[in-house]
Formats: sequence, structure tokens, C-alpha cells
Amino acid sequence: MRALSDWLEAYGESHQNPINQKIHKVAVPGIFLSVVGLLWSIPPLTFLGFNLNWVWVAAIPAWVFYLRLSLTVFTLMLAYTLACIGFIWSMETLNWPVLQISILLFGVLWVFQFIGHKIEGKKPSFFEDVQFLLIGPIWVFLKH
Repeated sequence: MRALSDWLEAYGESHQNPINQKIHKVAVPGIFLSVVGLLWSIPPLTFLGFNLNWVWVAAIPAWVFYLRLSLTVFTLMLAYTLACIGFIWSMETLNWPVLQISILLFGVLWVFQFIGHKIEGKKPSFFEDVQFLLIGPIWVFLKH
């Protein structure tokens, strides 16, 4: 597995333009939140009479990935993921349409991401390695 510094350096290579960086600063955390909302909206798994939300099914392997990078990264992403879950839970409690809002947020923010990469003149990093989708939030939080 690559070292954290290698991941961040590789990700940063296609994120040099200040406009692209500003877009990512907003879009990457928002996309992460929208994915939590999308996962939250999938009917839960029933396991031994217990309902298991898909957010946990996805979060646990992601947290393992982050922990393998560093304890700091793991703690950061654990906190952000839990904050996103809390926000989505609050939206549901307020009877907001979580699925529709998450789809809209996901779509709009990805359009901005691709605009940023058009300005940058480089393809998004995840075209090279899908694991960069997990690196994006770390890069945004640690860089800015």
C-alpha cells in the first residue's frame, strides 16, 4: 500500500489550479456527504433480526483504509463520517427528502468537479485508481 504522502502527492499533481482547488474544497466534502445520504437511503440489511444500514457496511472498510494510512487520517475521517451520518439522520428526522437531496447534491457537485478538471486540463485522479475517491477528502482537509 502507498504511503499517505505518496497518495497526497499523486492526488495533488492533478489539482494545481487554484480554481480547481477551490471547487474541490467545497465539492469533495459535499460529495462525501451525498454518498452517505445515498447509502442511508438504501433499505437496511436484516441480519439476525437486526437492521444494518448500508452506511456502516461502506464506512467500516473505508475506515480500515484510512487507519492503514495513519491514525490522524482515520480520526479525521471517522469524525467527518459520523458528522455526515448525524446530519443525514437529522434531515430524516425533519422529514426532508434525503434521497432526492443526496442525488441532487451528488449530481451538481460532480458537474463542478468536472468543470474544475476541465480548467485544470487534467483528468480526475480516480480515473487512474479508484482509491483516489477516498483520498480526495483527506487531501481537501489536510491541504486547506
